[in-house]
Amino acid sequence: MEDKKKRNKRVCSFCGRTEDEVEFLITGLNGCICDQCAEQAHTIVAEATEAKNKAANQFHLDEVPKPMEIKAFLDQYVVGQDDAKRYLSVAVYNHYKRLMQKDSHDDVEIEKSNIIMVGNTGTGKTLLARTIAKLLKVPFTIVDATVLTEAGYVGEDIESILTRLLQVADYDVPAAERGIVFIDEIDKIARKGDNPSITRDVSGEGVQQGLLKLLEGSIVNVPPQGGRKHPDQKYIPVNTKNILFICGGAFDGIERKIAQRLNTHVIGYSSVENADRVDRSNLMQYISPQDLKSFGLIPEIIGRLPILTYLNPLDRTVLRRILTEPKDSIINQYVKLFDMDGIKLTFQPEVFEYIVDEAVQFKLGARGLRSIVETIMMDAMFSLPSEKVTSFEVTVDYSEKQMAKANLSRLENSTN
Repeated sequence: MEDKKKRNKRVCSFCGRTEDEVEFLITGLNGCICDQCAEQAHTIVAEATEAKNKAANQFHLDEVPKPMEIKAFLDQYVVGQDDAKRYLSVAVYNHYKRLMQKDSHDDVEIEKSNIIMVGNTGTGKTLLARTIAKLLKVPFTIVDATVLTEAGYVGEDIESILTRLLQVADYDVPAAERGIVFIDEIDKIARKGDNPSITRDVSGEGVQQGLLKLLEGSIVNVPPQGGRKHPDQKYIPVNTKNILFICGGAFDGIERKIAQRLNTHVIGYSSVENADRVDRSNLMQYISPQDLKSFGLIPEIIGRLPILTYLNPLDRTVLRRILTEPKDSIINQYVKLFDMDGIKLTFQPEVFEYIVDEAVQFKLGARGLRSIVETIMMDAMFSLPSEKVTSFEVTVDYSEKQMAKANLSRLENSTN
């Protein structure tokens, strides 16, 4: 009788257990599957899919974009800065070739060439990094050096840089070990003076010393969730040998160091002639590792950043191009914002000249353009979505009134 009852019960077609022996059965056309077999099947499918994706992510040298192709891609989003683009394109291309080196049968080992970019605020250092991340087939992350401190102090440990790279790579260690890290604001960890201080420089030279092992290439134990909030977590060993590091910083005031060095080299009868050759409006183009050392970077870290390039200051012509030419230019962004509300936004050509004139006065680079356009458009963005309008034209008179209104309100706030 019991055998008959058992035969009448539904049975999992995979493991043979009855519906009484499992939580529940999922019934199909010609069979059933229990919850445990379904979970196991899900795990198998997930592992197979992950393995397939990893295989798909493996790249071949024939598919790697050449330096000229990388620069052409950057040109679509970043105006000017040809020298920095060339250095960056070559560094990224050589990084790909280093990753393919395992297929080589000779004894020549190509060392990685970490890169450091120096330029005034708003000239496009971070934008270059974010733009090239769109093109890459390797994990890429941007970290801020200002939050890094020595171990045991408030802030983030050096290893948190690799934690973020692991997170981007979905904790795939082999993928993370061929990734690229952009360390922004590297100048903020400069030593405060040329002479070592007897007091603790918590976020300065100590952090630089901690970065050495990452830049050079070593096996680092990385906390997968950050170091201090989860002290009991299991560390993940990551080899930084094939991780390319790109550093960027404004190095505010380094022009004075460059000018001092150039003056010391101008000696003898040709001093006046040599002085005339120096472009005083763009001293950054003469930067050398010696200037970075004078600014406060230790020689060891400068030696591990062998490629040094600079970004030109943005003149009026470049600012005008930045405003409208790139794919995601500032003006195109606001046109898109209004278009989402069904409003066609247009600008008088003279408005662009007015915005550039204001930006030149602010001396904030491309970020100054953004803040000016935001100030001009704030009232329109507040009121127009609620009004039944289909188009809006920004004129010079409207722009001047909005800027004057904003400056007046700031003045009133400062006096209150």
